[in-house]
Amino acid sequence: MATKAQTKEDIRSLSGPERAAVLMLALGEEHSLGVWQLLDEDEIKEITQLMSTLGTVSSSLVEKLLVDFVSQMSATGSLMGSYESTERLISRFMPEDKVSQIMEEIRGPAGRTMWDKLANVNETVLANYLKNEYPQTVAVVLSKIKPEHAARVLGALPEEFAMEVVQRMLRMESVQKDILDKVEKTLRVEFMSNLARTQKRDSHEHMAEIFNNFDRQTEGRFIAALEERSRDSAERIKALMFTFEDLGKLDPGSIQTLLRHVEKDKLGLALKGSTDTLRDVFFSNMSERAGKILREDMEAMGPVRLKDVDEAQMRMVNVAKDLANKGEIMIANKQGEDELIY
Repeated sequence: MATKAQTKEDIRSLSGPERAAVLMLALGEEHSLGVWQLLDEDEIKEITQLMSTLGTVSSSLVEKLLVDFVSQMSATGSLMGSYESTERLISRFMPEDKVSQIMEEIRGPAGRTMWDKLANVNETVLANYLKNEYPQTVAVVLSKIKPEHAARVLGALPEEFAMEVVQRMLRMESVQKDILDKVEKTLRVEFMSNLARTQKRDSHEHMAEIFNNFDRQTEGRFIAALEERSRDSAERIKALMFTFEDLGKLDPGSIQTLLRHVEKDKLGLALKGSTDTLRDVFFSNMSERAGKILREDMEAMGPVRLKDVDEAQMRMVNVAKDLANKGEIMIANKQGEDELIY
């Protein structure tokens, strides 16, 4: 039996994770099950490790801890809600396809109706989708949103296509309900669901963007350290990172667009530190004369600092992401889906 010296009695001596471990033990198997299901793998590992080494905890400390927890909850009157916790909750009593539909709806732009939601979509993003639709469909959509938003969308459309839409709007009479319903359904299925997926983010996605902005040495150091602590998280981040080498997966049209937006000195510096395979991808999308000039410029550079190469490559990656955000190029994700990276 533990002595008094071995029994934890002072609540102030417990760290946050230790308090969580005591609380989970106090809740017991039946009542703690729902809480365990809401924790991620790293949290479970940390709490269970502390639980196994807690030793004896006095009943008075457990009581103080529970009272402290309840008083904090009642004092703040707040709970922490997130997309992830909401999705886990409704997954308990709804079919998977219905859960996906609801989560896509709430992850998308705010608004009760489809037309309310469209009002909160960036005009460039909306125009980039509408430019591939029939002018009559676009005319219907623009007739249903506010004039100031419609004006910005029209301005972002190709001029000839935009004028065709204007003419359709001028000739338009009242739109039949079945046509309106069809357009609304198309927007929900083809546009809003894709938009919601591109806006879906978690902590690993955000961290992948941070890692993308490290130089090579710092990135390697952090990845190695993270692999020691949580290999799963490290692998997820590496899978989500968009690197300079991934530019080689762009289609020819996207590469040519990217080349028009990158400074020539930055391009030469970036390719100076790239693989031969990636260099060939870029040179094959340039004219023979432009390629020859670039090769000569790269040779004239002589030895270059790794730091400068990293900065130039990072600059190209960021330009590619900006172009994808504007809808001017398409970046496939690591699973090969044609989903834009924002």
